[in-house]
Amino acid sequence: MISSIVARASAAVLAVAGFPLLFASDDLLPRLIPGMPAQATWLGQLVAAAWLSIAFYNWNTRDTLLGGIYGRPAVLLNLGVYLVSALSLVKVGPALPLVRLGAIPLALLAIVYAVLLLRGPLDRSAGR
Repeated sequence: MISSIVARASAAVLAVAGFPLLFASDDLLPRLIPGMPAQATWLGQLVAAAWLSIAFYNWNTRDTLLGGIYGRPAVLLNLGVYLVSALSLVKVGPALPLVRLGAIPLALLAIVYAVLLLRGPLDRSAGR
């Protein structure tokens, strides 16, 4: 049950961030990052493609147990993307404060996946 909630939340966060970035990066990125040249907005589409791919993966694995020996690849994938994304948004140079606030849900999900990596499945006692 907890694994399903975490996977669904992760898929939702990545999809909510990925879809607008995929279809409107030429409009969004110059607004979020002052001085961003219009020719470089394809970088936003590359990030969106990665986030959406991971969102689809999380959605397809929402009924599996996260952590443990079989769920470790999913946990490592999500931990990596959330940790790097959160740190990148915190470290960003000239940008709107809204961009830095976007690091909060990413950091929270990075912490959840770090707990899953170090502790194991949170649903462990549900089957007993």
